[in-house]
Order: sequence, then C-alpha cells, then structure tokens
Amino acid sequence: MMPIDLQKLPYRRSVGICLFNDQGLVLVAERRDRRGAWQMPQGGIQKDEAPISAVLREMKEEIGTNNARIIARVPELLRYEFPDWLQNRRIGHDSSNNLVFRGKYRGQEQEWFALKFLGSDDEIDLTGKDEPEFPEFVAWKWAPLTEVPSMIVAFKRPAYDRVAEVFVPIGEALAGGKDFPELVL
Repeated sequence: MMPIDLQKLPYRRSVGICLFNDQGLVLVAERRDRRGAWQMPQGGIQKDEAPISAVLREMKEEIGTNNARIIARVPELLRYEFPDWLQNRRIGHDSSNNLVFRGKYRGQEQEWFALKFLGSDDEIDLTGKDEPEFPEFVAWKWAPLTEVPSMIVAFKRPAYDRVAEVFVPIGEALAGGKDFPELVL
C-alpha cells in the first residue's frame, strides 16, 4: 500500500471537551489503543450537526454522561495533523477498510468548549454502552489543566497548549468557588 499524501487531504471537523468539576480540575481519560496516552474527550461533527450538539453527543458516547453546561469556547479553530505512523496504521481485524478515519483526513480541525460538570463521578462510564464504535478509554481521572498538555501525545500537544492557555483561568476561578453562567451561543 502506498503512503498517503497528507497534504492533499482535508481536516476532519470535530469538537474538543474540556470538562471542569467544582474543584476546577478537568477530566482526562487514558486511550484504549495507546496505554499511557491521555486526552480530553473529543470527536467528529456529523454531517449537518451543530458543534454544540456534537459536544453533548460525544460526551455521552465517550464518558457515558452529558450532564454539563457549556461555559466557554476557544475563539479560534485548532488543528493538528496525524503523523504518518498513525495515518498508515491499520486498526481492527478486517484489513479492507480500517485505516484510521479510512485515510480520508490529514488531521483534525477542532472547536474546543469548556463545560461545567453538573453531575457526580459515578455518572462517568467508560464501558461504551453509548458508543456506536469501540469504547475509546480504559481509565479516567480529574487533573489540573496546567498538567494536561504534558500527558498528551506529542502531535496533539500544541492544540492542548492553546486550550490550557484559554481555559486555565476558568479552572482557577472554579477552584476559588466562582461559578460561570451557561455560554449563550
């Protein structure tokens, strides 16, 4: 199979979810396919789907709950490109159509949102009962947003650095007892 020319491919439209708890910590989850790699929930925007709807759907699919309200968003779209080793990696057992995103995208273009979690930790469910594909994560924890970029795979790190730059003040305010109204979009 010939390598894919990433420069000729479009970016996949997607959303990123920076979910804060009352202590100003954010939810990160360990990837099933790359143990030791953590990330915040994220996922693709479906055809004709609004980003806000995608945020709540992806939360439900990936972590079993969407009991949260949107309180902020990064003002610009963030991008990262898939490295060659990921773009050309086969996943699953059927080799006919199982390249990551079927080899259709060069990377992701993400709209990032900060959300305030309104539920309790027992609502977090990684079993994948709401996930139409494979469960993505094997573990989760709350972490300071300032520490999250160092937990992320290198090719996603610049996007996470920007998310932290924009949203760290939210975590600090929540840790100090301040609350945020729902963002009107």
